[in-house]
Amino acid sequence: MNELASESSAQTEQIWAGVDIGGSKILAVCVDENTNVLARAQSPSPAAHGATAILDAAAEAVRVVLARAGGTCRGSNFQGIGVGAAGVIDPEAGTVLAASGSFPGWTGTKITPELAARCDGLPVATDNDVNMLLLGEIFAGGDTPVRHALAVALGTGVGGALLVDGALLHGGGPGAGEIGHIGRFGDAPCTCGQIGHLESYASGRSIARRYTEGSGEQADAAEVAVRAGAGDPVAVRVFAEAGTHVGAAIADACGLLGIELAVLGGGVAGAWPLLEPAMKRSLAERPLLTGRSVEVRPARLGELGIAVGAALHARSKCS
Repeated sequence: MNELASESSAQTEQIWAGVDIGGSKILAVCVDENTNVLARAQSPSPAAHGATAILDAAAEAVRVVLARAGGTCRGSNFQGIGVGAAGVIDPEAGTVLAASGSFPGWTGTKITPELAARCDGLPVATDNDVNMLLLGEIFAGGDTPVRHALAVALGTGVGGALLVDGALLHGGGPGAGEIGHIGRFGDAPCTCGQIGHLESYASGRSIARRYTEGSGEQADAAEVAVRAGAGDPVAVRVFAEAGTHVGAAIADACGLLGIELAVLGGGVAGAWPLLEPAMKRSLAERPLLTGRSVEVRPARLGELGIAVGAALHARSKCS
């Protein structure tokens, strides 16, 4: 993937837009047939202001990114829009089935038809944001594409996605691949109302909480990472425990499906050197039936991953 390729190609090749709808930002990209990123646009997310504000911001981001790439929603070479959205998503209807408290009024939002109406009726395809991260990383991340992979996103919460036999696995209902809500790693409370889940130990919110419990000092996950890098023993322990549990959860999930590759993304994964040693020890203790450990690598597309994956999703569904 060549970021910000020549804008002239947008005039002759088919192009697709991809939108990342998150709690902190709305990020859109425009890609060509070779997954070159022609342009990007970003704005703060109005998630706290409800669904209408979010959809308006997403539509505006699409218009801006297309203009920067030399096209419009009515352009003959513009094929459609992909969306990677936070929450539990029905990919067929493009509807939000459930969302966190960070997105008031988001549950029940019909993203696909609502965004299409705002973008001159162009085709829209919507799915969960971590599913789109996985598509972007596998099919535009620089490696030879594989047919089986797991993605784990360590952010404010913990999300997951599965690629099986070359296709995203949605399962028989919402929640397929949601690795953040499996396991019993201890007695810490989880945001879903249960206890001991991976999200209770490896999310940004949980890392901050566990550091405060151990040190008596307030710090967000980014600051805890800084303190761990400086040798703070409580911060080091919190990240080591997170890495241990992430490794165990990945080994279990991949062992069930025979998957040998996992991609780790999200803001917390930026502290890769703090997570990696304990995570790899945990994986080595739980080899696959082949005797090999699951390969885990950090996401490579950075903040563009979800939007690029969404554009690929649009290319598959809207062409």
